[in-house]
Amino acid sequence: MATVLIDKLLEACVKQGASDIHITTGQPPVFRLHGRLRKLETKVLESDDTVALMKSVAPERCQRELQEVGSSDFGFAYADKARFRVSIFKQRGDIAMVLRQIPNEMLPPEFLGVPDIFTKLVMRPRGLILVTGPTGSGKSTTLASLVNFINERVDHHIITIEDPIEFYHYHKKSTINQREVGVDVPSFSEAIKRALRQDPDVILVGELRDLDTIEAAISAAETGHIVFGTLHTNSAQGTVNRIIDAFPGNLQDQIRTQLSTSLIGVLAQTLCPRIGGGRVAAFESLVVTPGISNLIRENKTFRINSAIQTGAKFGMMLMDDCLFEHWVNEKIEVDDALGKAQDPDSLAKRIATARRQMEEGVALGEDDLEMDEDEGED
Repeated sequence: MATVLIDKLLEACVKQGASDIHITTGQPPVFRLHGRLRKLETKVLESDDTVALMKSVAPERCQRELQEVGSSDFGFAYADKARFRVSIFKQRGDIAMVLRQIPNEMLPPEFLGVPDIFTKLVMRPRGLILVTGPTGSGKSTTLASLVNFINERVDHHIITIEDPIEFYHYHKKSTINQREVGVDVPSFSEAIKRALRQDPDVILVGELRDLDTIEAAISAAETGHIVFGTLHTNSAQGTVNRIIDAFPGNLQDQIRTQLSTSLIGVLAQTLCPRIGGGRVAAFESLVVTPGISNLIRENKTFRINSAIQTGAKFGMMLMDDCLFEHWVNEKIEVDDALGKAQDPDSLAKRIATARRQMEEGVALGEDDLEMDEDEGED
């Protein structure tokens, strides 16, 4: 019964393009479609149903972990249609689970809207590239796309360290080894240390979640490897601060110096509902120039945002400028732009001014409407 039901749910999820399936007692299964939750018109799940559904997909070791610590994460493939990343957990004594759909196909960076400069940065011989954003903002998709971009173009050895493995990569021009934390290796930091003896060119670290992992990633980037990592931060400036603040006070000067030489780029992203359906990513991009490297080393990170603002020629852009552009290009609604903005008040004023100019422009005739030339560039 449960397997039939889970298969039907997975099939519907793939067909409808839902990003997540939520299973919990007291309500029917719920899909997240284009960022919004939709209850399915099926039976309300009872305690036995959620247990049966969990058992139909969870490996033995994860069921044990669920009993011991109250939650577990794993990935599995649904036929050849999609992969799912699953989190099972206890709530109010019952079992609940969330399944995140991971598409099978790798989308090229330009299709996702990733700034062109990042496809150049990933081809550098060494350095740390961070992809950041809240949970469910598409970080894994962006990273998989960039790894695939390298894989299709150069003969590198790529090692990914993930918890759990999400996108499956196949050997193309590069050789790819994917290690799952908890299955292939006990921890992220251990895996990075071992990776340095495995002749890598590129190391992807699924999550920089503790001091040891951050330290190991920075060291790997310094010693001649491209290292990708993710953090749950919302802005490029916030990302740099988060890394430095992870270290005790007496080590912060040293880490600032290391970060100023090893960090080459930060891509902060978020997903907005797209007008007409689907979702669109908004990006903030920081490219570490000698000037920005100095700001990090001299503890002047509060100036990073203004450096991004003036760094358009290097491929930099602030999140709010990207959201403004999406609004101008009629990709997203005002409310969604403001909801994701770093500074909603100033973005609201800017949109109001632009609206006024547009209305006046229509009244005056388009030739009289002065547009800032940089504004319309992607």
